[in-house]
Amino acid sequence: MRRHLVLGSLVAAGALVMAAGVYRQARAQEGQQPSTAAIQVEKLRDNLFVLRGGGGNTTVFVQANGVTVVDTKNPGWGQPLITKIKELTNKPVMTIVNTHTHGDHVSGNVDFAQNVDVVTHENTAANMKAMRPVTSIPNPPVNVFAQHGGHGLPKRTFKETMTLGNGNDRVDLHYFGRGHTNGDAWVVFPAVRVMSAGDIFSGKNLPLLDYNNGGSGAEIGDSLMKAYTATMKQVDSIVPGHSTTMTPNDLREYAEFNRDFLNGIREAKKAGRSVDEIVKTWKMPAKYEGYADPAPARLQANVENIYKEVR
Repeated sequence: MRRHLVLGSLVAAGALVMAAGVYRQARAQEGQQPSTAAIQVEKLRDNLFVLRGGGGNTTVFVQANGVTVVDTKNPGWGQPLITKIKELTNKPVMTIVNTHTHGDHVSGNVDFAQNVDVVTHENTAANMKAMRPVTSIPNPPVNVFAQHGGHGLPKRTFKETMTLGNGNDRVDLHYFGRGHTNGDAWVVFPAVRVMSAGDIFSGKNLPLLDYNNGGSGAEIGDSLMKAYTATMKQVDSIVPGHSTTMTPNDLREYAEFNRDFLNGIREAKKAGRSVDEIVKTWKMPAKYEGYADPAPARLQANVENIYKEVR
């Protein structure tokens, strides 16, 4: 009996050590110092790369005479990102496209040259100028643009669509509606059949709905389905905001997931259930196997805000 108790204690202690190690590793990654070595490169095509680490995913598209970069990571990561891009090509960065306003996708803009063309959706341009707090995120964002006299803010904007370049260098920008924010841009590289999605499709998880910057849980499912319908015959690979490369079928499934989440809250509200009751009883549907369980704060915020949106 005593031997079993000792073994059980050792197993429990080992589990605690492992858990602590995982926790320390996660915290270390959160507080990771900006460095070129910390940026990992995934080659999707001979001239298209995904750079991970230091914030949201960055897409690098090498064209005939220059480079288009989609999203530029957290404050302080712009220069390491530039150095990493120079390891991939000696061509200059000519264009930055920001998919939305959040600091982990736009802050590196300020480290790029003055002559780089920054392009966003028109709502994102306004959001980047204001750099409002993000819904459900307690710490306010660093307004790097105010710190740098407006350098890095968008120079051009679009409302529904915009095309940059032509032929094999062509880049198509689309806006399909509100979701993560009110300015989520989808960036298509037709010649290589790849699309960058930003955080409206950050990965297979419950989305962050930033109502302070125009996001909507009532509309995100439809916006995602519009993106799928419009691009499914044009792309084979999708670069999400924070996850590994996805497919159009993954995008369709994610649209359905968000529609199901919305409909569940709508039906529960009609049945007279409260926000707290919905939060306490909600579980990830079995058909969405592989989706990450949401953090309690994210689930609470999404249910509360969608509850206010639906009738």
